[in-house]
Amino acid sequence: MQLELLNDQGQAASTYDAPETVFGREYNEDLVHQIVVAYQANARQGTRAQKDREQVKHSTKKPFKQKGTGRARAGMTSSPLWRGGGRIFPNSPEENFTQKINKKMYRAGMASIFSQLAREGRLAVVESLKVDSPKTKQLAAKFKAMNLDSVLVIAEEVDENLYLASRNLVNVLVVEPRYADPLSLVHYKKVLVTKGAIDKLKEMFA
Repeated sequence: MQLELLNDQGQAASTYDAPETVFGREYNEDLVHQIVVAYQANARQGTRAQKDREQVKHSTKKPFKQKGTGRARAGMTSSPLWRGGGRIFPNSPEENFTQKINKKMYRAGMASIFSQLAREGRLAVVESLKVDSPKTKQLAAKFKAMNLDSVLVIAEEVDENLYLASRNLVNVLVVEPRYADPLSLVHYKKVLVTKGAIDKLKEMFA
């Protein structure tokens, strides 16, 4: 698979021969949807909680007499049918949202995403991405020169300077290959991969 090799100005200087096993697969929309949804579900903390009719604050006094009012009979104001009453099936903090994805499915899904990004022209290769000092302004100027406003950078190694320079940029994320996730790949408009990171991606997803 031939990928664009960009220079410092964001122009295609030449092409780079990437492995077909990672960047030349057919797009499997159902599999990609499954791993993206599973990634989002596994990130949920499950901290929400609601009260049932036993836990809500209420009086046990009968709100009105049983007969003669023309209204439906009621025994307590904690009824789920009443405003301020408890929920029938309340959400619990112990609720588990995790979804299991097999390793082969995950690898195939990630390779499918990389391949589709390459076909759409949203994925490119750079020699390396480094900054001399941990200055956000310096890295922002580099991306501006490359005409990139929303970019995911997958670098072989993220040193301290690159990490500190990129963490305050809103639409920029710099990660190592092992931290590349399906949601970020789909979200960002452009994905830049260093040459050294391609070899690691091949080991992980080929």
